[in-house]
Amino acid sequence: MERLLPGLRAERRLDFVTANGENLAGGMGLTVRTAQALFDAGVDVVTSGNHIWDKKEIYPELERNERILRPLNYGEAGVPGRGWGIYQAADGTELAVVNAQGRTYMQPIDNPFIALDRLLEEASEPLPPVRVVDFHCEITSEKNAFGVYLDGRVSAVCGTHTHVPTADERILPRGTGYVSDVGMTGPIHSIIGFDPATVLPRFLNGLPTRFEVGDGTTVLTGIELEIDRSSGRTTAISRLTRTVEV
Repeated sequence: MERLLPGLRAERRLDFVTANGENLAGGMGLTVRTAQALFDAGVDVVTSGNHIWDKKEIYPELERNERILRPLNYGEAGVPGRGWGIYQAADGTELAVVNAQGRTYMQPIDNPFIALDRLLEEASEPLPPVRVVDFHCEITSEKNAFGVYLDGRVSAVCGTHTHVPTADERILPRGTGYVSDVGMTGPIHSIIGFDPATVLPRFLNGLPTRFEVGDGTTVLTGIELEIDRSSGRTTAISRLTRTVEV
C-alpha cells in the first residue's frame, strides 16, 4: 500500500479510498501503528471485521479515531467504536461509509439487514447520497442477499473477508454497485496471505499451527467505483489489480 497507493491515487484520480485493515498487524488484527501507516499511504477510512478485536490496543483508538470503523451490528452496549461515519472526499463530496458483518458461520451478532434499515431510516439526519458499504461476510449468498436488499438505498455494497476477489462486479437494477469480495492485498503465492508451510499441516493432519504471513510478490486488489454525487448511484464499477515485488 505504501508503494502503490500514492501513485494509484494520482493515476486514477481517486477522490476517496477505503481499505479493510482487520488483518494488517501480522495477519490478525489492527494496531495504532499499522492503521497510521495506511492513513499515511493515502487511505481515507479503514474498515474492519471480526478480527478487529484481536489486538486490545486498538480498542481505545476505535473510540478516538472516527476514521477507523468496526462492524455496525456488534451493537452499542459495551462495544467500543462506531460502525459508520460521514467523511469528505478530495473533490469536496460528502459521503457515508458503513461497515457491517454477516452472521452465517460467524459470530451471532445483531442482524445486519435490520441494522442497516435502522441506520438508513432512523438516522437523526439523512445520510448523504453517496453511501459505500463494506459487508464483511463468509458466504456469497448472504452477500448477494445483502446487496439486493440495499439496492437503490446505498451506492455500493463491497464484500470482504474471504481474501479472494470475485468476478461478479456489477451494477444492480436500482443503481447500487456490487461485488461479493474485493479480494486481498498480500503475497500471491500464499494461502489467503499466509505462508503455505504454516497452513498446510492443518489440512494434512489436523494439528494446530501458528500462521505466519507469507512473502514475495504481492498483489493489491480492490474495486474502483464511479458514483454520481447527486443521485448516489454507481455509474461504473471495475476490478483493480496491481502487483509489486517486496
